[in-house]
Amino acid sequence: MRIENDVKYDYSDVLIRPKRSTLTSRKEVSLERTYKLKNKYWSGIPIMAANMDGVGTIEMAKVLTQQKMFTCLKKTYDTSQLVEFFSNKENCEHTAMSIGISDYDFRKFCDVYSLCQHLKFVCVDVANGYTERFVEFIRKIREIDHKGMFNENVDDKFLRFNPLHIIAGNVVTGEMTEQLILSGVDIVKVGIGPGSSCTTRIQTGVGYPQLSAVMECADAAHGLGGFIIADGGCTCPGDVVKAFAGGADFVMLGGMLAGHDEGGGNIIEKAIELKERRVDRDVMSADTVKWERKKYVEFYGMSSKKANEKHFGGLKEYRASEGREVLVPYRGQVSDTIQEILGGLRSACTYVGASELKHLTKCTTFVKVNNQYNSVFA
Repeated sequence: MRIENDVKYDYSDVLIRPKRSTLTSRKEVSLERTYKLKNKYWSGIPIMAANMDGVGTIEMAKVLTQQKMFTCLKKTYDTSQLVEFFSNKENCEHTAMSIGISDYDFRKFCDVYSLCQHLKFVCVDVANGYTERFVEFIRKIREIDHKGMFNENVDDKFLRFNPLHIIAGNVVTGEMTEQLILSGVDIVKVGIGPGSSCTTRIQTGVGYPQLSAVMECADAAHGLGGFIIADGGCTCPGDVVKAFAGGADFVMLGGMLAGHDEGGGNIIEKAIELKERRVDRDVMSADTVKWERKKYVEFYGMSSKKANEKHFGGLKEYRASEGREVLVPYRGQVSDTIQEILGGLRSACTYVGASELKHLTKCTTFVKVNNQYNSVFA
């Protein structure tokens, strides 16, 4: 046992210091990035919808694709649904198929990959990216990509596909980021426990402050020509800005994109008690009680009891739930939320003089704070 004495930071521990800027308007800021993955280029706005129920849906992917944003589909789509979606070449540029590391996941991936010639991205997602089994699974997927696929149902028996881009995680340290990239991963997912619906840190005591994890893993990945995703911990557009400023190539959002029509979650109406304080000189102060009906949507972590009961036959006796089950306010269509996030990101770039998102990191100086905003009317 040992203790690291270096201070590590979350998004709430810092603010970005403004700098002199020549930009005159937010519309001058370009948020698109272009990354070279293998010998191909990907271009778009590098914000991702997480592969969670209520977020990583096909309907969400269709909307985000129009904005050149990215979606990692939830793991629970069956083969026929995935083949139908990925058979359209346009759907393959900004969407990833998501899988775990079971034999079933491997077979499903092989089936989809062999039938969808344009599939470019697969997201191998596990809670603990530090296991030998996980690393071996990555190598297995990469080996298939190198050899091509055999499928008796298609005319060309040995198909050569576009290079497969592997997204994988989750990890929070530089050395494991390097291990994954050397094993064939293109984009490493960074984050253990920071998500709004995650209770891993409570249940296990394991984790790493997210901003420091992003900074350290980005440094490790970029040295090997890889990329990282800041996955989890963003509560507002300002946190998305801090993730990019800390070196993230992509930022993945779960809770911030939950509660929308495109997520397909169950909408629940609840009567909420509202109290108003009435003050009158001639009458004693009293609380006026009013009731208002509000809409909410179910949202839960993919390691929660709810997710295990819904998709995996219940929570196994040898494990505990590591996810919350909550109701988030119903928020209508996701387009308004996207505008809020992108608007905040553009505004931040004007504060530090970054005309392009790729310049944000170089223009950023973080300052440590005890309080990041006034929460009186939050």
